[in-house]
Parts: sequence; structure tokens; C-alpha cells
Amino acid sequence: MLIKTLLNKCYHIKGFVYKYVTLDNNNTIEVTIVDRKNSKGRCGECKTKGPTYDHLKERCFLFISIWGFKVIFVYRPRRIECKEHGITVEYMPWANGKSSICEPLKLLLAHWAKQLSWKQVAAEFKVSWVHVFEAVEYVVKYGLANRISDNVRAIGIDEIQYLKGHKYLTLVYQIDAGCRRLLYIGKDRTVKTLLRFFYRFGKERTQQIQVVCSDLWKPYLKVVKRKISNAALHILDRFHIKKYLNEALDLTRKKETAQMKRDGYEPLLEKSRWAILKNKANRTVNQMAKIKELLKYNLKTMRCLLLIEAFDYIWTYKSRFYAGRFLKDWISKAMRSKLPELKMVAKRLRKHQDLLLNYFSAKERFSNGTVEGFNLKAKLTMRRAFGFRTFKTIEIALYHVLGNLPEPKLCHNFF
Repeated sequence: MLIKTLLNKCYHIKGFVYKYVTLDNNNTIEVTIVDRKNSKGRCGECKTKGPTYDHLKERCFLFISIWGFKVIFVYRPRRIECKEHGITVEYMPWANGKSSICEPLKLLLAHWAKQLSWKQVAAEFKVSWVHVFEAVEYVVKYGLANRISDNVRAIGIDEIQYLKGHKYLTLVYQIDAGCRRLLYIGKDRTVKTLLRFFYRFGKERTQQIQVVCSDLWKPYLKVVKRKISNAALHILDRFHIKKYLNEALDLTRKKETAQMKRDGYEPLLEKSRWAILKNKANRTVNQMAKIKELLKYNLKTMRCLLLIEAFDYIWTYKSRFYAGRFLKDWISKAMRSKLPELKMVAKRLRKHQDLLLNYFSAKERFSNGTVEGFNLKAKLTMRRAFGFRTFKTIEIALYHVLGNLPEPKLCHNFF
């Protein structure tokens, strides 16, 4: 069977013909493409048919390798006389604009770029890193232009650090039960960054949002209050609350350890961090013994730990009313505890208790657990590439992995 026959079976190009196939001295298969007789080219801008003006020099386009042989398409592009755009280079179905790699190869590279780092993909397919970036960018742009965002009912908002020096990304996810994906990536974590998401998302779609999950970062709270209608539930979920409480507990432990050293006492709390911070149900036998020993002493850290463990009981409630009563009672105890770090958390919870109690109004169906899972994948994507130098590259990489974007379809599946 001829290679031309195989190419026509797997990648037929309407209006063009595979004319010659040759093997050069470098073991590269060169496939010469010509335009079909009496066929008109299409304008590269509007894809309208027009008469041929002239031909340009031959161009080479990298195609998918066959049996280990590098495959190159060779073609002399026509210039077309378009009534609207004048004389333009014709539209070539296998490649876009000045790109030197074919669309099927772009899809193949983009497919593997989800599984491996871009550098590894470039090495495996013997292409440059720039080619991999171009392939992923092509797929992402197509996906963003063709994705449907009309049925978003729940979103999660969070930030991750992507560069040293407090450089953050604002990420907005769709967290509906039937569809979970990345919707938006913004540079920094300011009011303007999140406002830009709602501006792009549109007023009608924004009004359809029923649930918003976020932490207590003030710019996010401000924008959500301004943009989301009163009918929507803004939820502060248990993940972030546990995070704030653990931070207060760890800070209390550090200060008390330092104070005991200054006063000349035995540092009982040394090497106890993970035993104290770990979830009660996950502690090992040795860690449980350590906690039992520390409870014999009147330590601020242990009082803080007991109050935080008592707070966990709130998640057993099913009613917003009774959860609210428990929260009010717990905040009162925390404010009388003489533990400055815990009192700060209690004040924050009292100020934003409606956001916390919205968790119960939503019947526990939504939380930032999904968001944190996406954040972990985002960090792994950046770490696997050993970091990206520009925001544009990070944006494309994260949309590619987390965006659940539609991809261009071909007549043949190369994977």
C-alpha cells in the first residue's frame, strides 16, 4: 500500500492532492502537496474562495512521524485575490498562519502535554519546546472560543502562589456536581483581578450563580458582595476554617515554646508539632501518647487544642439554627480563653458567621475541597515543568490541564 493511500485514508485534505512522496538522505519522508486542478484557494482571513494571484516559495510543515521516519509536507502556498481583504496568503487546512507544524501533530503534542512535562514531550517527539507550546496554545485558544459557560451555578474562588515574592494567581473554578473545571486565571489577587472575571463572564451568567465558595481574603469578599445577588449563598467552608484554627494553634505553640526556653523550663512542646496539628482520628499511637502526656500540664497550647477539637463538633449539625447557637457559644468561650491567637480567629468567625453558616444552608453540597484539589493539580503542573517564566505560559498550561476544554476534531484518531 502506498504512503499516499494511507495519508488519504487518515488525513484527507479537501481541495488538495498528495502528489509525490520521497525519502531523502536524512531518512525524512517528504510529501509534496499540490492544489487540486481547477480548485480555488480560500482567503486566509475570511476563508472566501478567490482567484489565484501567484505562488510563494515552498514551505515545509512537520507532520506526525511514521514508523520512526520524520514526515514533512512540502507545499507552495498561493496568494489569493480577496474582494474584502485584497491579496492574502491562502488558507491551508493542515496549518494555521505561519505555523510550521501541522494540526494533527499539534493535537498529538497537546494530548501528551497533559501527561508529561512539555520538555519531555519535546524530547520524545524530537521537536522543540516552542513547538509544544504552540500546540498547547492552539488547543487552548480553540477550547476557550468554543466552550459553553451558560449553566454555571456554583463557583469557587482561591489563590495560589506561582513566583517568589508574594506573586499570586487568582483562580475561579466551576464546582457544580456535574461539571468541575477552571473558568478563569487572573494575575495577582486584587479587587480588579476578580472584577475582570465577572466582566468577562457577563452580567446574565453572573446572575445565574447560586453558590460562591471562598476564603476570607478581603478583596474577594468585597467583589462577591458587589457582584453576586442577594439570592446567592456565599460560603466560607470548613477547609479554610480549619486552616485558620491550625495556624492559630501552631503560632500559640511556637510562642509558648520560646517563652519556656527564656524562663528556663524544660521545652515540653518541642517535637510535638505534628502530633498537635494532626487530625485526632489520624494520630499514631506514639502521637496519642505524646498528647496524653502534654495534657497533664497547664499549657496554653493544650487549652487551645481542646477548644479547636471542640469546635469540630459544629460539623455534625444539620440545621443552620442549631449550628449558629453552637458557634455563638464557642466564640464566647474562645474570647474568654486568654489566648490571643485564638481570639483573633474567633473575632473573624464572629464577623463573618453568616458565611460560615451558609455551609449548612447549602446542605453541605458545596465546599472548597474541590477547589483545593484543583489547586494541588495546578501546583503539580507548574512543578512538573520546573516553573514557567511568563504569566501567559502559566495561563495556557493551567487552562489546558484544568479547563476541561473542547478540542478540535479530526477525521482520524491518531492516539
